[in-house]
Amino acid sequence: MSAIRLLVLCAVRQHGRAHGYQIRNDLEYWGAHEWSSAKPGSIYHALKQMAKQGVLIAHEVAPSTAGGPPRTEYEITEQGDTEYFTLLRAALTSYDQKLDVLSAGLGGIVDLERSEAVSLLKERVAGLARWRTSVTEFYTPEAGPESIGHIGEIMNMWVHSADAGAEWTRGLIARIEGGAYTFAGEGEPFVGVLAEGEENPYATGVADPGDAH
Repeated sequence: MSAIRLLVLCAVRQHGRAHGYQIRNDLEYWGAHEWSSAKPGSIYHALKQMAKQGVLIAHEVAPSTAGGPPRTEYEITEQGDTEYFTLLRAALTSYDQKLDVLSAGLGGIVDLERSEAVSLLKERVAGLARWRTSVTEFYTPEAGPESIGHIGEIMNMWVHSADAGAEWTRGLIARIEGGAYTFAGEGEPFVGVLAEGEENPYATGVADPGDAH
């Protein structure tokens, strides 16, 4: 599963309607260019692809302030909304994907109802437990990694990753069950995107040809 599609849909959905440079700016604000493949080229490509696929609607608007052709603003469709929640739920239950997938899921977790978020995270904990069990069928942590040579360090790393992932997830579940954050249906959501023209302190400042479109 690629995180870029989920990230782009999440940002477009929070804006309601936004042009590509705004989406790039938001993802840099979230630090996604550091922990995912969300670079300018991949963001603009994802927007165009999803517009072709009916996941987004592309609206041509007035020319950009930088000159050149009109900018394109994107808006999520009903199909896109369905895909967004499918990807979001998959990301939050994932335990065998890269961390950028889980990170993207956390960016949209409050779009769910609180009870569903907890339920999905509990699924993740269960998945991590199953994964750990499958590793320990071939490796006994109590015997230490040296028991099967240096290859045992691979198994040892997997077991530690499963344990750490489960501990972190249980902590998040406890915070959510304790009332942290504003979830769907609970009131005004946290604004995680930048307003038009709002300064982004985390922007890379590196220009891209797609910025003007």
